[in-house]
Amino acid sequence: MFQPDFEAMSRDELEALQLERLRATLTRVYENVPTYREKFDTAGFRPDALSSLTDLATVPFTVKDDLRAAYPYGMFAAPMREIVRVHSSSGTTGQVTVVGYTRGDIERWGDLMARTLACAGATPDDVVQISYGYGLFTGGLGVHYGSERLGCVTIPISGGNTKRQVQVMKDFGVTILAATPSYALLLGETALEMGIDVRDLPLRAGVFGAEPWSENMRTQLEETLGVLAIDIYGLSEVLGPGVAAECSEKHGLHVNEDHFIIEIVDPETLQPVPDGEMGEVVFTTITKEGIPVIRYRTRDISRIIPGPCACGRTFRRMQRVSGRTDDMLIIRGVNVFPSQIEQVLTGIPGVAPHYQVVLSKHGSLDHVEVHVEVGPDFAFDEIRALEKLQRRVSAEIASALAISIGVKLVEPKSIQRSEGKAKRVLDLRNEGSV
Repeated sequence: MFQPDFEAMSRDELEALQLERLRATLTRVYENVPTYREKFDTAGFRPDALSSLTDLATVPFTVKDDLRAAYPYGMFAAPMREIVRVHSSSGTTGQVTVVGYTRGDIERWGDLMARTLACAGATPDDVVQISYGYGLFTGGLGVHYGSERLGCVTIPISGGNTKRQVQVMKDFGVTILAATPSYALLLGETALEMGIDVRDLPLRAGVFGAEPWSENMRTQLEETLGVLAIDIYGLSEVLGPGVAAECSEKHGLHVNEDHFIIEIVDPETLQPVPDGEMGEVVFTTITKEGIPVIRYRTRDISRIIPGPCACGRTFRRMQRVSGRTDDMLIIRGVNVFPSQIEQVLTGIPGVAPHYQVVLSKHGSLDHVEVHVEVGPDFAFDEIRALEKLQRRVSAEIASALAISIGVKLVEPKSIQRSEGKAKRVLDLRNEGSV
């Protein structure tokens, strides 16, 4: 463990610490964030009336629309002179949500990511290759802080240039890989094409997140790369990576409960469910200074795994996220909503507002292609015009989503209509690889 005094606390000690930190956080947001003050007043909730952790269930929820409405800095609980970093994530309408970090937040983030790497067995003797993207996305920098905090050799290679990544992995003696699981598999496959078997390299563990992945994917990763593959979890609004992580037991993700309170609620009634039952994950931050969130509805579906873990950590574990309560897609670590694509298409002359996002497998990687109908007056048989329109649609989608997605233009009325809710996403990933 990186911080055994916290990670192996008794339940009584932990809950006492949570209650103390929760009270301070509720007071902080009530005094500094108009959105929370209005929510609490409307609900008749007073932060100083909180007497136990169970009282948290009486506090109003926070949703992503609250952050959008307060764009860019309206949810900050610290003055801007104390904010040293901002990150952001995309939203359903293209509007980003902005999150801010104080210096103390950055230091705590480093601690939590050091814990995450330690869960994979990392020590100061390790060499960590970070193949997550750097920038407004929280993944790259989050892992970077944890690696340096733990004392590892840190290689901030970011994403892309796969052959170079493989060469660096070989030449620099990388022992820990941080990447999305799909990109990690691509690294392994590319290495074989280069005549390099990653299993012969010092690489021994990987921390994989930013997109959903299955136990079958874990098996592929461990067989292809010869590593211990652990799942990590986080989201920008709550912190970034570092909220929860699997240990070597690979049976649930330990939630860093000294910094976050997790609840599982029924998505319909919004009432808490008992440990072991599936529901929507809700998080409350209890140490964040820049932008604390109170009962934030993540839309992720999971459950609390009852009982202790053999690793000795006493934090509760959440099951790997099995899905979402909304229609969000995660493509190479970027959140994408069909409505964002629709917004782009409706502004382009020559295409109809009828489209479908088709998910398939190209080898081990998820492949995404948007099928878009051309307008009824478009000359579909004019190749040059069709190619020009396709380039424009591709460019505008890439600009709006900050990620490239394949585009296929199809004839008018070729996309199936529905009398009810339109089926915007067609998932063919379980029907075999392309």
